Amino acid sequence: MLKLGGFAVSNYYNKVKVALLEKAIAFEEVYCPTSQDEAYLKRSPMGKVPYLEIDGQFLCESQVICEYLEDHYPANPLYPKDVFARARVREIITVIELHMELVARRLYTQAFFGGKVSDEVKQHVERDLAKGVRAFRQLAKFTPYVAGADLSYADCAAGVHLPLVSLSSKIVYGRDVLEDCAPVKPYLKMLNERPAFRKMNDDRKSATEAMAAARAKKS
Repeated sequence: MLKLGGFAVSNYYNKVKVALLEKAIAFEEVYCPTSQDEAYLKRSPMGKVPYLEIDGQFLCESQVICEYLEDHYPANPLYPKDVFARARVREIITVIELHMELVARRLYTQAFFGGKVSDEVKQHVERDLAKGVRAFRQLAKFTPYVAGADLSYADCAAGVHLPLVSLSSKIVYGRDVLEDCAPVKPYLKMLNERPAFRKMNDDRKSATEAMAAARAKKS
């Protein structure tokens, strides 16, 4: 059985988890925080999550894992058959992750972990997020899924990343950078009604609450 290593609060872990659930692939979850320990680096060379263990071999990076799943488990495909349409799915994933989530991630210290972000960083992030959101609005279809009529890996990415982009920007700037993209809220609501997304979100919520309780106990 495949083993998915990581933790349920991680959006990149959850991207792979929801893909596994949607494709109905049996897997075991292995709790692992990020680490720079030598033993962990043998599983994930950057010390990040997630990783996927396959018969004693390891893959890391969420998109690489998703590509492997699609190649090795073609049932319940999460890429369209058309080559150009597949490229569009990858394009949307790249915009969401590289130009939105990873940009917004610079706000997470202040938004979620009680730290502070400098005004300079906030200005840079706001400017770059505006570009990413503009690109996303241009590419997203919402018909009803983000890349077209069928669920795809772009939805696995959007479903876990967009809420964080929205919430972190709302907390730090007092406004949601996705508020002018009207289809986003009903789209996310639709995704969360799917059993796979609902399970992923329920597990994420439970893990977040447990993490918060542990943090409060230490303080």
